[in-house]
Amino acid sequence: MSYPNTTETMNLLQELVSIPSPTGNTNEVITYVEKFLQELQVDTYRNRKGGLIATLPGVATSKHRMLTAHVDTLGAMVKEIKPSGRLKLDLIGGFKYNSIEGEYCEIETSSGRRFTGTILMHQTSVHVYKDAGKAERSQDNMEVRIDEVVKNAEDVRNLGIEVGDFVSFSPRVELTPSGFIKSRHLDDKASVAILLQLIKHFKLNDIELPYTTHFLISNNEEIGYGGNSNITPETVEYLAVDMGAMGDGQSTDEYTVSICVKDASGPYHYGLRKSLVKLAEEHNIDYKLDIYPYYGSDASAAIRSGHDIVHGLIGPGIDSSHAFERTHQSSIENTAKLLHHYVLSEMIR
Repeated sequence: MSYPNTTETMNLLQELVSIPSPTGNTNEVITYVEKFLQELQVDTYRNRKGGLIATLPGVATSKHRMLTAHVDTLGAMVKEIKPSGRLKLDLIGGFKYNSIEGEYCEIETSSGRRFTGTILMHQTSVHVYKDAGKAERSQDNMEVRIDEVVKNAEDVRNLGIEVGDFVSFSPRVELTPSGFIKSRHLDDKASVAILLQLIKHFKLNDIELPYTTHFLISNNEEIGYGGNSNITPETVEYLAVDMGAMGDGQSTDEYTVSICVKDASGPYHYGLRKSLVKLAEEHNIDYKLDIYPYYGSDASAAIRSGHDIVHGLIGPGIDSSHAFERTHQSSIENTAKLLHHYVLSEMIR
């Protein structure tokens, strides 16, 4: 049994995380994915929200599957241009200011110009501020230092920077000799890379799928509604592919595929979960079952929007989610293997 090439997946992931795509400004990365799929002669279309749907025809057309992963990432917008020429931020997505302190960033203006900067505490200098270590990491105290000669708000506006401009964070991606990839935005570009390589594997090897299968590359997941539409009436099973959350009390790790049994939205479909576990055990795929306490997925968004579907959630284990993340190639590989067998399996009903 052959599977998608993990090295190629890791290289593709490195390219994906290097494309800025905070929620609300994802056209560049969607275009990249679109071209990747078009070169494979896969049928695609964009929905009105800017997401991308790809379809592989299957033997059965009366029942469909849908798999989804999201390319939108955490980010920010310019909230205010300060008199000092620095920028106040408003966050996009669920994360804390301390996770971006000291990070390099890029500001994109509405005209498409891009400027670099650094996200810092206003009270950074320990030689000046005695509370530098204790001051709250908050919107009031954090700011962007722009890498341009700006001495006041007027100088900043003369560059074309304005309230509402998007701010993306440097991924600082690195592949290590020991098989790790560490980077921002592995949530959820790791899963996107896995799905793209899976589609490529099916196409290049002329593998026939038992059911027509749609792949939604969503672009609004981080704000809660990326995968709640464009689900065909024939869709029976809907599987979100997103990061497995790690931490105290969690069983998920960086080396296995995580199968989520419950998150903040409630339990995932019991029958689909058991089917995924059975496939993993039959094919010697390393997996962990887990509950993510502060988490929601595109699948839970689809359920909330009223779709009558069987929903599930799996993904690679990601350390330090919504901060400086890391996973291992073995987790990528185990996730790809489970997805491979799942897409080729019979539906649970």
